[in-house]
Amino acid sequence: MAADKPHPKDVRATPLAPLPDHHDVKTHWWQELWRRHTHITTPLRERGLQCDIEFGLSAYIVRVSLPDDSYLIISPPQEPPTERPPGDPEGWIATRQHPDDPTSFEVLYDSAPSDDPDAPRRPETRHSGSAQPLIEAIDHRLAQLGLLPHPVLPHESPHVHPAQTHPPLQGRDVSGTAERATVYVYGDALRALTDRLNGTDSHADAAALLHQVLDPINGLLAQLGEFFEAAGEKAKEAEEDDGFDLSYDLADAAAELRQLGEVLHVAEDRMRALTPLAPTPRLPPTAARTPSLPPQALPPAPPRHTR
Repeated sequence: MAADKPHPKDVRATPLAPLPDHHDVKTHWWQELWRRHTHITTPLRERGLQCDIEFGLSAYIVRVSLPDDSYLIISPPQEPPTERPPGDPEGWIATRQHPDDPTSFEVLYDSAPSDDPDAPRRPETRHSGSAQPLIEAIDHRLAQLGLLPHPVLPHESPHVHPAQTHPPLQGRDVSGTAERATVYVYGDALRALTDRLNGTDSHADAAALLHQVLDPINGLLAQLGEFFEAAGEKAKEAEEDDGFDLSYDLADAAAELRQLGEVLHVAEDRMRALTPLAPTPRLPPTAARTPSLPPQALPPAPPRHTR
C-alpha cells in the first residue's frame, strides 16, 4: 500500500508495526477499509502495536494485538448497528480481552451515545467519534499495564493543547506588526509553512510539508477537525437554539475536513514520487563566445564539353 512505503526522509523515531499477514491485505476492499481507519491504526502502529480490520457483529472493527496475547477491540456501536460509514462512527468503544482469561475483560473507552435516558452519562461521550481522546485513553491504560512496546514520552506526545505552548489570545482587531504576531500565531505558523513550500526545490521536501497537513492524527486537517468539534461542543453549552444550530454547522465543517483528508490521503506519496525534469544542458561560456566559421565555398562545377 502506498501509505506504508518507506520514505527517504522518514521523521518517525520508531518504525511502524507491520501490516497484518494475510491475503486480504492485497485486496482493494480491505485496503479501502484500512484507509478509512488510518486515524486509529497509525498512532497505534507508531507505538509498536499491530492492527487489523475485521468484521464484528454488525460493523467493521479494529483488532489490536498486545504483547501478553490479549487484544483490543475498537469498534463503533454494534447493537443496534450503525448507519455511519466505516471509520467515522458516532462513537468508539474500546475493550481489552484475553482468549484464555475471561476475567481480564475491561472497557477502556466508550464514547458511544446511549438511548437510555436513565443511563449514567459517561464523560467521554462528549468526544463522539473523535480519535484523539480514544488514543489517549488507550495510551494511559496500556502504559499502566506495561503493554506499550514503544511508550510515548511526555515531551514527544503529539497531543499537546495549544494553551500549553502559546499565550492566551486577545482581541482580533489589532493593528501593527508586533501586536499582530501575538494575535495570529496560528495563521502565521501556517503562512510560514506555505512560505517553506514555495521556497523548496525538492519534491521530497514538499511531501514532508504535506505530511504536516495530511497526517491523519497530528496533521493540520485532523487538528482543525478536532478544533471545530470542540467549538461545536462549546456552542452547545449555551443550551440555546442558536447554540445547537451553530454546533451542527461546526460539526459539518469537521466532517468535511475529515473527508478532505481522506481524498488527499495519498497526496504525500504522489508528491514524493514526482521526478523533476532534467535541466536543459547549457554550452560552456567559452563555447558560447566562439564565433561560427564561415561556410565553405562550394567546389566549382565541372566544365561542359561541347561537340
